[in-house]
Amino acid sequence: MKKSSVKVAVVGASGYSGEELVRLLLSHPQAELRAVTSRQMTGQTLAQVFPRFGQFAAARQLRFSQPNVELLAKEAEIVFLALPHGVAAEFAAPLLQLGCQVIDLSADFRLRSAMAYKEFYGQDHAAPELLAKSVYGLPELYRSTIKSASLIACPGCYPTSILLPILPLLKANLIKETGMIANSLSAVSGAGKKVEADYLFVECNESVRPYGIPKHRHLSEIEQELTLTAGQPVVIQFSPHLIPINRGILSTLYLAPHKHFATTGEMNALGEQIRSCYDAAYGKEPFVRVLEGKALPDTKNVFGTNMIEIAWRLDQRTGRLVVMSALDNIVKGASGQAVQCFNILCGFEETHGLI
Repeated sequence: MKKSSVKVAVVGASGYSGEELVRLLLSHPQAELRAVTSRQMTGQTLAQVFPRFGQFAAARQLRFSQPNVELLAKEAEIVFLALPHGVAAEFAAPLLQLGCQVIDLSADFRLRSAMAYKEFYGQDHAAPELLAKSVYGLPELYRSTIKSASLIACPGCYPTSILLPILPLLKANLIKETGMIANSLSAVSGAGKKVEADYLFVECNESVRPYGIPKHRHLSEIEQELTLTAGQPVVIQFSPHLIPINRGILSTLYLAPHKHFATTGEMNALGEQIRSCYDAAYGKEPFVRVLEGKALPDTKNVFGTNMIEIAWRLDQRTGRLVVMSALDNIVKGASGQAVQCFNILCGFEETHGLI
């Protein structure tokens, strides 16, 4: 679809991802934000709830409303769902029936199997018939199918930080499908805007701790996408950690190359293959930055952007390939990626509203 502007709505606009999504859409040259919903903020303007948006006339006029599917369908052509898992599916089905296109930031439509959803999320899927219709919203992998999708499921922040570095290597048969290890560090905002003791300032500040081990929910989509690329089942060891920063994810991946590199010459030859692989995959991608030389990913370099930084090192001593990535969990890991999908879906420049 190709239009000069598109009417959009955000359901769940008062959460961290919802707030960032509103910011991006207000600045987008071809998005017309027509509705924002929040049960707690109903009746207040965007500018009242988020004073930093006061510079936008739309933010001073647009008021939060209760989420009503029929009204949303009248106001918007594309509806973003920034809701918890289990809730988003309840809105997606009727919105699709009313002719809207849906971009979902929750986990409800990322998995292709209702059984896997129940296994990892502990509940039956509310709309299992839509799983086959959903497109996984990782632009660098599924750009062609996103263009014609009616339901887009944006990946999780952890999966984005892990899949983008691994998938090109796996596709090029440069690494083994076994023995993958991912250690990830996430900002507190990754838990969402909720009041729980574990996420209070006093509990998080000056503290680093693992959680969700050994079976974090995001494992389901990580292994799904790795398996689809490899053409055989892939299992990965994933260890997430909470760190006391507001935004950002840093992932370190330990991978086993197919080729042994005992000598410096063998290591250099493999290094050139890896470099060529990443260049072919991401050399023209606007939001993937593969670092050269001694540079390593740093969350401060991607803060507030839709960029992911990737770097790699071959460890001759252990025979492993170490790949690292950094991204902003609220932007490239959520709302920015959603807007990137929106741009692709609408036929806009992919960078619109994001640079």
